[in-house]
Amino acid sequence: MDARIDELQRKGAAISNVISLAGGLPAPELFPRAALAASFLRAIHAPRGDAFQYGWPEGRERLRAWVASRLRQRGADVLDKDVVITSGAQQALDIAIGMLFRRGGRIGCDAESYAGALDLFRARGIEPVIDRGGAGVRYVMPQVSNPRGDAMSEDARRELVRRARRDGSAIIEDDAYADLRFASLPGPPLVAEERRRVWHIGTLSKTVSPGLRVGWLVPPRQFRKAAIESKRAADLQANSLAQTILEDFLFRIDFDRFTERARRFYARRAQRLARALQRHLPEWRFREPSGGFAIWAETRAVADDAAFLEFALKQGVSVDPGSSFRVGPGETMALRLSFATENARRIDEGVVRLARAWRRFRRRR
Repeated sequence: MDARIDELQRKGAAISNVISLAGGLPAPELFPRAALAASFLRAIHAPRGDAFQYGWPEGRERLRAWVASRLRQRGADVLDKDVVITSGAQQALDIAIGMLFRRGGRIGCDAESYAGALDLFRARGIEPVIDRGGAGVRYVMPQVSNPRGDAMSEDARRELVRRARRDGSAIIEDDAYADLRFASLPGPPLVAEERRRVWHIGTLSKTVSPGLRVGWLVPPRQFRKAAIESKRAADLQANSLAQTILEDFLFRIDFDRFTERARRFYARRAQRLARALQRHLPEWRFREPSGGFAIWAETRAVADDAAFLEFALKQGVSVDPGSSFRVGPGETMALRLSFATENARRIDEGVVRLARAWRRFRRRR
């Protein structure tokens, strides 16, 4: 991330009266606090004390079984032993690219993609490029993309898999928002269509809690042992206490009902933000997302989005500059606007402040 943007976002997060339309954070209202607290108590009082002990690098057996079962329900040929539990999806992504690349490679991405992935690629000496079919590895978010909140079309999915089979390339599938598609349960993952070419990544950060830092990697089977050794070398294992809490929690709830509530909640907030943008910033272009936490809004102006963020903070609203998500330079300024963490009233007020900031910013320029 650009150091200037990072500094401004930290500054905005520290000011209590700033309304945040920034960040890919889940709503605090949806954290299952009581259920996780009960799972925590059961974990720490278990006679064997597994929650306090070292574990295997691939993760706890029942937690891996839960992940594998969820993927099989979606049509994927995934066994318990195929799953490697990681310290969040970001570590799963780091393991995957560490095994697929040497420094100096290129990875194909959408024109706008997850900022954390782009930062990681560049930090590892890998150049993200807009995917036009020439990259040997492709990074995609088929179920719900970030920052746009789009689902990949069936035609695009088929073409992606067809190209991977034809040229022997790899696909890194980031499934982070799959359980937060507004209209339906998650569809089949790409790993269900092509087991040998797809590196599947998932997480519970968007649905249960990012603070627990639990994700997973399902590599192609020929890379499974190497992926486990890479995990072992990185940190020995993911957090035992977090794994034990989640294992207890997940086997006691109906996860589909749990996520259905979240999908309805975020769909309402997405609609609220969309209506506010249409009312107060009708000249901005956007599509209502099919899931996730944010709307991607494009202006018609050529402007410095970091300068606008600084200006917006003075008006009491924070946003995510679009340049953080772009693989290459954009022709006009864009922003990612989150609806996840603020209530309806504050979303409305945030857009009023945003519109005021935009008018004043444009006049000053």
